[in-house]
Amino acid sequence: MAHEDDPLEHERASWKPSPGLAVAVSDPVTNPGLPPHRERVTDKDPAAMQRAVRTVYTLFYLSIAGSIWAVAAYMLFPIESGRIIDIRHNNLFIGLGIALALLAIGIGAIHWSKAVMSDKEFVEPRHATRGRDTTREAAIKAFADANEESGFGRRVMIRNSLIAALVASVVPGVVLFRGLAPFNSPENPHAGDPVYLLEHTMWKKGMRLAHDPSGEPIKASDLTLGSAVHVIPEALADVSHSDGYLEEKAKALVLLVRLLPEQLVESEDRKEWSYNGIVAYSKVCTHVGCPVALYEQQTHHLLCPCHQSQFDVTDHAKVIFGPAARPLPQLPITVDDEGYLVARSDFTEPVGPSFWERH
Repeated sequence: MAHEDDPLEHERASWKPSPGLAVAVSDPVTNPGLPPHRERVTDKDPAAMQRAVRTVYTLFYLSIAGSIWAVAAYMLFPIESGRIIDIRHNNLFIGLGIALALLAIGIGAIHWSKAVMSDKEFVEPRHATRGRDTTREAAIKAFADANEESGFGRRVMIRNSLIAALVASVVPGVVLFRGLAPFNSPENPHAGDPVYLLEHTMWKKGMRLAHDPSGEPIKASDLTLGSAVHVIPEALADVSHSDGYLEEKAKALVLLVRLLPEQLVESEDRKEWSYNGIVAYSKVCTHVGCPVALYEQQTHHLLCPCHQSQFDVTDHAKVIFGPAARPLPQLPITVDDEGYLVARSDFTEPVGPSFWERH
């Protein structure tokens, strides 16, 4: 068992002489060794060490203050007004808080390593990846020594302030991500409810179907057999960008397709949802919300270009291939007295990815 006491024994057994030509020289290069160790001020003066320790945890507490200020600035400088000056103030003060939080952690960690942690020079020989049990035990001891030399377990103020600073530095990011979601208000009580928002679009009874993007109303007689038309609500033209034009359009987009009436497979409760072979389906894929805009005229299939989900237009836009979990929502349509295509109602189910409808 003597070899167990030599952690390099298995390495020495693998060392082999080089097959090349060895040349002996009279003045070989000598190992210069390590330079003389230079003690730091904190090594010589206990008072200096205490000052360094106080500096480190003060920086960590300063980082906590920066994180708290970033969260406070998010609330003190709101951007709901939409004014450029408010947005600039919001970005400036939140950015300063986050910058202070991260910078103080970095400076504190560097000062800790340079002035407080153990300062020793040593040579670590390279060895095989898998050592023996004695080597593994030595590795465990090395971690214990590192903990002792760094003072992480012993210097409570530094350790606790660092942990608190790291935890606090995440809080501004959490708050900012929360701010990406809309908030309810007395004027719009459902602004923060994505399920409600996707259950209701601009479509309502009697609203005309219009070409995207011109907004020109569509007559049933204008559609030829096999045609596929991109459609928006006629009233969308009255919505400005500041009032949510893009949001409303993203939810209300429809693809209008005309087939032979006998080609449609319609359930009893949906026989009135089409008009003379014309059907309208949401253009938003039920997988992750990509635009379903590729129509195969011969097979009557709609293809999503993102993840290749396919929907059968003749049979309630059911999924026939791909990762989509449910059919495309159908918009009930008919014609008005002038022959223009109009909606019978809004969609009867949420548009978009399937997970939005899960309560």
